[in-house]
Amino acid sequence: MSKKYDREFKLEAIRMATEEGHPATEVERRLGIGQGMISRWKRQLRTNEEDAFPGTGNLSTRDAQQRDLQRENERLRREREILKKALAIFSEGR
Repeated sequence: MSKKYDREFKLEAIRMATEEGHPATEVERRLGIGQGMISRWKRQLRTNEEDAFPGTGNLSTRDAQQRDLQRENERLRREREILKKALAIFSEGR
């Protein structure tokens, strides 16, 4: 099973390898991360700095709110469908 590293850890590892001038292999060894990980993380950061390392753990406040609203929306849709069916059933008896 692969280890999960948070955004701050990845950024710090990249900083150590670039700003402090340590070879990436040395930083990887010292931090106990797989060979080539710093290069991969650098590439991800260059490709899309804003969305690099999104993680799967804690959502941002905005993403959490969006998820909650989507769940509530789905719950309300199901509730509406149930009420429509109930109305149709009770209307037949009249």
